[in-house]
Amino acid sequence: MTQLLTEEEIQQKASHLPNWTVEALTLKCTRKFKDFIQAIEFVNKLVEPAESAQHHPDIEISYNKVNISLTTHDAGGLTQKDFDLAKVISEIN
Repeated sequence: MTQLLTEEEIQQKASHLPNWTVEALTLKCTRKFKDFIQAIEFVNKLVEPAESAQHHPDIEISYNKVNISLTTHDAGGLTQKDFDLAKVISEIN
C-alpha cells in the first residue's frame, strides 16, 4: 500500500501546484472551458495518464466546468500518487 503523506509534506507539495487546493483528504482543481465540447475533450485527455498511473481521479462535469478530485482511496488520504497525477493533469490543455 502507498504511504500517506504528512500534513507538512502535503502543504509543501501543494505549494508547487497552482490552481489546486487541499480540502480534507483530497486534492482538488476546477478547470473552466469555452463550452461543453472543450470540457469533454479535456476529460478524454485524462484517460491515458490516469490509466498509465493506475490512479483515477473523481471527475464531475457541469457544462463547461470540470471538477477533479484526487485521493488515494486504498490508503485513506493523500499520497505521492495524487501529487504526481495532479502535476500531469496541470500540464494538459
